[in-house]
Amino acid sequence: MSNPFRQTRRVATAALLFALSAGTAMAQIAMKPVPYWADDVAAGKLPPVDQRIPEHPLVVDMAQKGRTTGAQGGTLHTMVTRDKDIRQMVVYGYARLVGYDEQYNLVPDILESVENIDDTVITLHLRPGHKWSNGDPFTSEDFRYWWEDVANNEELSPSGPPDFLIVNDKLPAVTFPDETTVVFEWDAPNPDFLQTLALASPPFIYRPAKFLKQYHAKYAEDGSLQSAIVNAKASSWAALHNKLDNMYKFDNPELPTLQPWVNADTGNKIRHRFVRNPYYHRIDSTGQQLPYIDAVEMEIVAGGLVAAKSYAGEVDLQGRGLDFADIPVLKKGEKENGTFKVLLWPTGVASQLAIYPNLNVDDPVWREVLRKADVRRALSLGIDRPGLNKALFFNLAVPGAMTVLPESPMFQEKFRESYAVRDVEKANALLDAAGLDKKGADGIRLLPDGRPMEIVIETAGERQEEENALQIITDNWKDIGVKLVMRPLDRDILRNRVYAGTSMASTWYGWDNGLPQPFTSPSYLAPMQQDFQAWPKWGQYYQTGGTAGEAPDMPEAIRLMELADAWEKATSDEERFQIWTEMLAIHADQLYGIGTVNEAPQPIVVSNRLRNVPERGMWAWDPGAHFGVHRMDEFYFADGE
Repeated sequence: MSNPFRQTRRVATAALLFALSAGTAMAQIAMKPVPYWADDVAAGKLPPVDQRIPEHPLVVDMAQKGRTTGAQGGTLHTMVTRDKDIRQMVVYGYARLVGYDEQYNLVPDILESVENIDDTVITLHLRPGHKWSNGDPFTSEDFRYWWEDVANNEELSPSGPPDFLIVNDKLPAVTFPDETTVVFEWDAPNPDFLQTLALASPPFIYRPAKFLKQYHAKYAEDGSLQSAIVNAKASSWAALHNKLDNMYKFDNPELPTLQPWVNADTGNKIRHRFVRNPYYHRIDSTGQQLPYIDAVEMEIVAGGLVAAKSYAGEVDLQGRGLDFADIPVLKKGEKENGTFKVLLWPTGVASQLAIYPNLNVDDPVWREVLRKADVRRALSLGIDRPGLNKALFFNLAVPGAMTVLPESPMFQEKFRESYAVRDVEKANALLDAAGLDKKGADGIRLLPDGRPMEIVIETAGERQEEENALQIITDNWKDIGVKLVMRPLDRDILRNRVYAGTSMASTWYGWDNGLPQPFTSPSYLAPMQQDFQAWPKWGQYYQTGGTAGEAPDMPEAIRLMELADAWEKATSDEERFQIWTEMLAIHADQLYGIGTVNEAPQPIVVSNRLRNVPERGMWAWDPGAHFGVHRMDEFYFADGE
């Protein structure tokens, strides 16, 4: 295996050569006019397409990707359940400085290339001639403006630049040698930097400077700025600037963007319309500017209507808002309606449902019991995962413990099988040896203080499959003398109870990222975040610098912290791979989260007219951005309408 910085440099160099060859080949690629913008070009409102794209656009060879060259045109219909979820257009569009491809390699996208020296000096090279959606140049000035005038402006950013830029309590030196070059330099490695840029919800380390300067006290004329503040009913120039500067929320149609589609609506509406970005940086090898689809119409509906409206054929592409339980009715609609198909994509979480014993629970007796690894192992051995898979997932999921998925290079079958095959005899023996050998008249084991071993598992009450799974596990655990009591709660209440230590155990999905690479930070495997429900107070201790919570006091947890720190300082893929492997081995042995099944199917409704949607994609938030990693800008309608 190779040094990650060298691997990154090879990827960057390949991307650079590819971009240069694409630029060189531009003389042979005759750009085709975009019908959607024909009237604007004819009226002189827009320049021709060959003057709108960068000098070195990102050229996509569809045949090389196993896809077909599309036709431009059409409006894609989809749904979300909250007005603020129009931000999904930034997720689905997935234009990033660097992003993941479908093999989860990091590759330049908006950037032409990246140079990486030991994760300490990272140079970003922009595409010459790249423009924002309103035609303003996209240059290093947009990065400088964000760094100097936004991130380091106390009025706009009271807490300073984002944490992922801080290494050993120090900020990087950021320089701008020319209009297409930006350099970040740290005293020590920052291996999180590039992967953070590729997130579904990314940190935008650049801003449309020309647009936003008119609302910044440093640049705007006092009179015009004060007038804008009054008209917007804002409390200050900073409040106005922050209100307009919503790169991720995507709710300001005046704010220029680099995404494939641009918000074309103002205000709260039932339907939001997004139209193609005339200056988008990606083209296909036949000279067509992407995206293929002209517009996306996003309808806001009640959560319970997503499956019903999908069943009725009212969408062209839908994944969000659909659950496994919707598959039967959607399959029925597929047959009866005849206008769409239902694809079943595996999900990217490490477990479809995991149980988290709270090692920081306030009850001292339960704390001592749950901290015994043999107790957690016995609980895991007591679960009939194949039965659960058959009853709830029609045998379409994969039974196993919580670990990374086979698509990750760190996957090992032994981790998925660890204490994951039902063995009632062994589970009972482990509980007996853990000092829980006494039982009441009802067959339920007794705790050291004489109370029955009734494990209260709290849920957010949002997924029927979660409650159904716990009902099955309730019956399973009777065979090992453990009583499961399920308590549905509001999500916020559940979260607060877990954080406070008043929750004995809870359930949720497994790790969000079941697809890590060696360059992926393993911080979520260490007690560094209160969000991991098995150790909320340890996470609080780390996140607050010791001012809240509790310091980890179990050897394996302390070792996980040491390994996470070692990963930050590692300089090779070999080191990072080995660190990941040891951390996964600790989780497989200690079972901080008791997994059930993974790779459970996510239903994806796709119009029969829509092309280039993969038959088997991965439905994952990070890495992947749901449809983003599959490049929704390459989807097209067969009839172009």
